[in-house]
Amino acid sequence: MSQQLENSAFKPCPAFAERSLGFEPPVENAGDLLCRRLAGCDLLQLRFQSRVLPAAAVKEALTERLADFKKRTLRDPSRKEKRELKEEVYDELLPRALLKSDHIRAIYFLKENILAVATPSANTAERLLDSLREALGSLKATPLEYKKPVSLLMSQVFLGGGPREFVLGRECRMKDLSDPKSTVNWLDMDLADASVRTHVKSGLSVDRLGMRFDAVLGFTVDEELVIRKLRLEGIDDADELPEEDPIARHDAQYTVLTGYLSKLVGALHRHLGGYAS
Repeated sequence: MSQQLENSAFKPCPAFAERSLGFEPPVENAGDLLCRRLAGCDLLQLRFQSRVLPAAAVKEALTERLADFKKRTLRDPSRKEKRELKEEVYDELLPRALLKSDHIRAIYFLKENILAVATPSANTAERLLDSLREALGSLKATPLEYKKPVSLLMSQVFLGGGPREFVLGRECRMKDLSDPKSTVNWLDMDLADASVRTHVKSGLSVDRLGMRFDAVLGFTVDEELVIRKLRLEGIDDADELPEEDPIARHDAQYTVLTGYLSKLVGALHRHLGGYAS
């Protein structure tokens, strides 16, 4: 996998380019491999680097350039000349613009044949998929979907009747079915309280819910099966994790995380009737 990803390895953004993207080693100071395999999972990381050129800076420089043009020619520039002057300003400022990098991580579960991308944005996930297709030559992928909607599980857990592996958390978002833009959020609240549940009985629908899986894995999930705020509760204080070796500590946390994620995928598969296709 690392060899194939070399075809799309990250290279710093050139001076006269607006952006650059490519795969980079997913763990800092752990070697040059672009894919790190642990516990039956592959860890990948895409880096997206862009030049930050504020519009206000371009506008200020352009104002000075237009004034200089009028002083030299004793006339206002035409629309075409204004466009050309703006392009000149942009080309001159671009190499001096600051660089900004965003990182997109992904985990491929070999046994389950599932790729999990660490973003709630469909566009960002598609950017990573496009980069994988370019590196591998081709890649067929479909969004994860079960026969039963995840909203069914959310409602069961919220009302206290869900599978025992899933425990109600302390965060929830409800929406009005007659007006989906109308929502109410409950943060760090006892969601089992009757005053909270009465809103669902009165007609609101739960479209995002905090849960804890298998007593360790905390997260929120929404109707689109987007998982947010993923965390291993209490794992940072575990005595068995290496303290002095950052790479060993990362690998230990990663192994625990992927293990619970794999169990979560299996539980969703059981309780939601299997994959839709």
